[in-house]
Amino acid sequence: MSLLSDWRKGAYETERSDYETNAFWKKYFDTEKKFYATILSQNGTPVSGTVSGLAEKFHTDLFLMTGILDGINDSLKTPNPIEEMDADTEVNLDYDPEKLYYNMVAAKADWLYGLSEWESILSEERRKELYKEQKNSGTVHVEKKPGRNDPCPCGSGKKYKFCCGRN
Repeated sequence: MSLLSDWRKGAYETERSDYETNAFWKKYFDTEKKFYATILSQNGTPVSGTVSGLAEKFHTDLFLMTGILDGINDSLKTPNPIEEMDADTEVNLDYDPEKLYYNMVAAKADWLYGLSEWESILSEERRKELYKEQKNSGTVHVEKKPGRNDPCPCGSGKKYKFCCGRN
């Protein structure tokens, strides 16, 4: 099995008690927060190395590092081959800051998009715009159906009830 399938099976399919589940995710989210604080503080300098080397550099295990790499992959300028990744696979974490912030908002990861390190990367205005843009992306806008006596939207000049609303 690849590292990614091990991660997904271990993180999402393993039976645990509520206590063990909470402890597992707390450890993961704490590790993830430290990871992002570190890479964001490097002001866009890409981080790269082997998966095992990055796990060592960020003081975590290979399992949690795989989860982090899975999470950041959609925000990279060039995605890594995470499906077939092993401990010796070279990965590059050259992320697109706006895409990363947007994806963090989409994941409802306020512990990540709320990091103070974002202040030196994206302006407060831009962060607000990206936040609003992401939140509005899931909003469905339904046009108001014309009333029977309203002008027909097809532009015929007739009332809706005598034109397109006839059926």
